[in-house]
Amino acid sequence: MNKLIVAILFVAQLITYNTFAIPLSSSTTIGYGIKNIHIAQINTNQIVLVTGSTYRFTVDTPEDKGLVATQATVSELISEIKSADGSRQHYQVISKDGTVKSAGLVQEGDVLKVTAQDGNTTKKYLILLRAGALGGKLSLTQSQITQQTTKTITIAYTAGVRSPDATVQLFLPKGIEPSLENTSINVIGRGFVKLSELSSQSIGRVGSGYSYTQVGNVVLSKSADGTALITLKHLDFRPANGADLIININGVRLKDSGNLTFKAIYTTDQPNVLSSAGTGNETAVLKVTKTIADFERVVNRNLAYQESQQTYTSTSFKWALISDTKNIQLQSSINEGKTWSTIAAVIDAKKGTAKVINLKPNLLYSFRLLVKDGEHKGFSNQAQFYTGKLAIKKFGVNADDQLDDTQKIDEAIAYLNKIGGGTLWFSKGTYLVKTVHLQSNVYLFIDKEATIKAVKGADAPETTWFSDKKYRSGLSPTAIGPYADPENYLTKQDVGHHYFRNTMFFGERLDNIKIIGNGRITGDGNLVNGDNVMNNAADNRADKMFTLKLCTNIEIGGLAKANDLWYDPIKDEPYYIAKDGTKDFNVENMLNIDRAGHFALLATGSDSIHVHNTYFGKNSTSNVRDIYDFMACNEVTVTNIYCKVSSDDIVKPGSDCSLGFTRPAHNYKVRNIIGDTNCNLFQIGSETADDIMDICVDNIYVLGANKAGFSISTNDGAHIKNIHLNCGHTGSLHSRSKMFRSTTPFFISISNRGRILGAEVGKYAFTDNGVKHDELLVKNVNIGLVENIIINGVDIAEVYGGSSYGDANIRWKPYDGKQRKASPIIAGYKLPDSSEVVGGLDFKLPNGKHTGYIKNVSFTDVHVLVKGGNVVADTLQVSPELGVGQYNVSNLKVQPSYGLWARHVMGLTVKKSSFNYEKRDSRYVMFLDDVIGAELSELKMVKPMDNPTVIGLKNASQVKIDKIFYDDDVQGKNPSALLKLN
Repeated sequence: MNKLIVAILFVAQLITYNTFAIPLSSSTTIGYGIKNIHIAQINTNQIVLVTGSTYRFTVDTPEDKGLVATQATVSELISEIKSADGSRQHYQVISKDGTVKSAGLVQEGDVLKVTAQDGNTTKKYLILLRAGALGGKLSLTQSQITQQTTKTITIAYTAGVRSPDATVQLFLPKGIEPSLENTSINVIGRGFVKLSELSSQSIGRVGSGYSYTQVGNVVLSKSADGTALITLKHLDFRPANGADLIININGVRLKDSGNLTFKAIYTTDQPNVLSSAGTGNETAVLKVTKTIADFERVVNRNLAYQESQQTYTSTSFKWALISDTKNIQLQSSINEGKTWSTIAAVIDAKKGTAKVINLKPNLLYSFRLLVKDGEHKGFSNQAQFYTGKLAIKKFGVNADDQLDDTQKIDEAIAYLNKIGGGTLWFSKGTYLVKTVHLQSNVYLFIDKEATIKAVKGADAPETTWFSDKKYRSGLSPTAIGPYADPENYLTKQDVGHHYFRNTMFFGERLDNIKIIGNGRITGDGNLVNGDNVMNNAADNRADKMFTLKLCTNIEIGGLAKANDLWYDPIKDEPYYIAKDGTKDFNVENMLNIDRAGHFALLATGSDSIHVHNTYFGKNSTSNVRDIYDFMACNEVTVTNIYCKVSSDDIVKPGSDCSLGFTRPAHNYKVRNIIGDTNCNLFQIGSETADDIMDICVDNIYVLGANKAGFSISTNDGAHIKNIHLNCGHTGSLHSRSKMFRSTTPFFISISNRGRILGAEVGKYAFTDNGVKHDELLVKNVNIGLVENIIINGVDIAEVYGGSSYGDANIRWKPYDGKQRKASPIIAGYKLPDSSEVVGGLDFKLPNGKHTGYIKNVSFTDVHVLVKGGNVVADTLQVSPELGVGQYNVSNLKVQPSYGLWARHVMGLTVKKSSFNYEKRDSRYVMFLDDVIGAELSELKMVKPMDNPTVIGLKNASQVKIDKIFYDDDVQGKNPSALLKLN
């Protein structure tokens, strides 16, 4: 039987190579492979390889041991070459003494032996080494362009190694004519600017210890043969954020068909000055064709997924305008282009658009244009569309809760991306994944009975230019180490924020992605929620569920529902408010997420985000920390979120340095957030490296918050401005906001931690209100500013840290006098006076200011019922200033008032509100310390019998009091009016 099988195989081989006359190739010619970074040049009988050194740190690299050689190994060299004709070749590296090298470094004088596919023909290439930088990667968004049409050419380039002060040269072919005005550039994800504006583009917020003053500068030049050169200098390529450069050259119109070659080289500055070769992957070819080459499907980029009868049975197309506007047909194929037929479509050739409807469901369609006459006569390139949600199980995914499905899911996502995008359907089953790699225009739809579950072995945290070995397992806010290297952006925020790839779902520089449905996604205990995650074994360093870096157009959530989500305290469950006002407890439309690790979502530098209709913790409340973290993100909508319990903030806008630069955040619409947290329900900060503005929050329901229900802080010099709670800016207010079991309902504060590039600190001994301190002060970063805060329509009770986090036996433990509690707080920040500092204060901040005031805060229709119980001696309590690393309620100890405590404030309005306690609280109702300009009117209060003063004032001025009424000791007893004060 074995002989028969061998004979059959032999005959089959003869048929393959003889009957069909396909000869074995004898070619020994080689070229640059797609992985090439070491090969600088391939000659007739020589290969030139680059060698040098660079800094490259992993989380396991010992501190200061990241300087590595870039010389190629044997396996690297073999992986970086390919045959010139696509045939199979065999490669061997042979040393000078004639032995075959199976491993180790390739040395000067080694020989690459190439054996052709025929097995008989061989050739030897002498290997030479020369100093040089590893090759970069140059690519064009479009590989083809239609001649005589006006287009934008998009070039992407990534250097082979990281370097500060890098130089890049882009060589452009004849016919491509960049100018300072028609060409824009995006450097390491900072955002597009015209070349004319590059030298003035903001580098973000930095201290004086940062060496860069510009993102970079540019020089344009042109050769006699018509080719152009763009030279970019002084670029900081230490951060790795995907493509280092993306360049758009607008208004390109090419007259002649043919191939145009683009080339790039770069030069490093450290640790050596080295240049790349500009060969292999540092070249790209643009094909100019007579026929239409840019025919493409128009992808739906709506931020709210809505499925209708036409969602998958209709589609649209576009192409560059051509002169031939007559006799254009749209053709389709349902057998991958084997046969074609004209399909009915609405074609507007003058606009370069077409639309087709009534397609058959669940088929892969191919489309192309036919131009019958004129200079563009012929068939266009093809575009594809799958008319339905593509079942992931078609790709061999098991969903059996046994096998790792990551690779096949990645392949399915890559396939949908290749055909122009689509929806991947996860039907009933349990899918095990490590790290899923998202791609643009691909949606993941998780059906009701589907579960995606994390397993150990996610991608490793990325390598970096800097070593942060001392701080990569957490960040001490009072240690001087994080400021030792002012340019090391990795030490400016905790470890969870500055590594991105150790995650369950990852996306970088993507556009138009969705994770939607009413199934379940769980970390299953395999996503870590502690700061010491990097001390874990290599297969257990994932600490995030969704990580999106510099992405746009993102949607995560359940099936859309127009109704508002609210909460029933009797059932302890969320419900939708039906149109008739009744409670609809059917929340099966919601996406269920649990055990999400440090972050359910870490979105950094990403814009146009819509998260909605999500139930956190329904199946499990363990292994969860932050829910939605938005770092330096803009245009964000968050609505209908229920969190049974978490250990950190539920919704948090902030801005950090994890991209290697800072980026402001603005325009948030947050609505219907309900939850219990060991931290804050809503928190701006504590990462505040850049400005955060224009945030509107409506209808929040705090079930528990061991820090604050609503927190606003600036700790790193940022300007926080225009923050509104319950102003109706996200839509009509359906209910009053509620806050229960929060240590404090409001915590509005300033500190000066200075976690930005170029920050410098010093250790100072000083006295603060009679208490001695020995701690860090930031010397060159201005104190931040918080202003224009409007808070309306909130009912507050049970003011104590009563979150159910960490207690599996009881939903909420009643107040027993031991839980932490604090007053509603507004606290600016003041540096110690020089007279209080040992040796004096030897610095001034850049703007010369000594105090950071919170400005223009307004409370209207806010009603506070605290637990009370403080004695009259607590009126003498003086809370410390918030120093470096102090940005929590607990840092302020006990306040001298129970209703509202304000310090370092300019412009405070409180009206139509009330303040009361359950048990006599002998502190002031309000205490204003260094408050300039306050208007207090139409207020109701309860004054304890052992404290005759209702409102305490210290260094306060311009205080207006009108229509303030107080009761003696208990509500309703001896109501009196406070004298009007102006």
